Amino acid sequence: MNVLIVYAHPEAKSFNGAMKDLAVETLTRAGHDVVVSDLYAKGFNPVAGPGDISGERNDADFFSLPREQTVAYEADALSADISAEIEKLKRADFVLFQFPVWWFGMPAMLKGWADRVFARGFAYLPGRKYDTGMFRGKFAMVAATTGTSADTYAPDGIDGDILTVLWPIHNGLLRYSGFDVLPPFVAYMPGRVGDDGRQAYLEAYRKRLEDIDGTPHLFFHAAEDYGKNERLKPGVLARSGVQRNV
Repeated sequence: MNVLIVYAHPEAKSFNGAMKDLAVETLTRAGHDVVVSDLYAKGFNPVAGPGDISGERNDADFFSLPREQTVAYEADALSADISAEIEKLKRADFVLFQFPVWWFGMPAMLKGWADRVFARGFAYLPGRKYDTGMFRGKFAMVAATTGTSADTYAPDGIDGDILTVLWPIHNGLLRYSGFDVLPPFVAYMPGRVGDDGRQAYLEAYRKRLEDIDGTPHLFFHAAEDYGKNERLKPGVLARSGVQRNV
């Protein structure tokens, strides 16, 4: 299996760095081909804009990111850094996103990577989303750290259910583009659990990675559960993430 780890943390000696290193070691030992995109180490530019187009723009007078991405992808005219990441994604069967949760989401570096690399034409098109997404057949997982405890991210916690916090990533980025999504592995406040706690996290993470094939995927409603208005049909019980029946 080809694995791509997209790693976003500015400090190599962080616990995120330790999780990334363990993932590389564990997955490689299991016989997988592992590639790491270390976004901070390579100084990846996270700002989407006109510079993403290496050739002439489709419209020189008005910049529309999705329109320009579509034309540029079809013409092989996206910038070299985006094209390099796209090739990694094309090869990958499993994509692992490693990052700290900052302000209830992923770091701007990783969000910018998604803005630029999940380009229209490559990652999505009209009629090619969710069940029919461009990345159908691939699967993905979030591996993250938080600054507060598991209790704060419990369903009744002050920060809200961790699956709700991660819904924009799980549904809005990964499932939207067709991935099957594994439950996240979250190391809660690793900076405050001591060496034994951190070692326990790493051991649990190793076991999760060794049993990727046996890990049930997150549930998302299939296309037939929705009506023409893209709302759940009457009688369908909402079971995905933040969705609810009204």
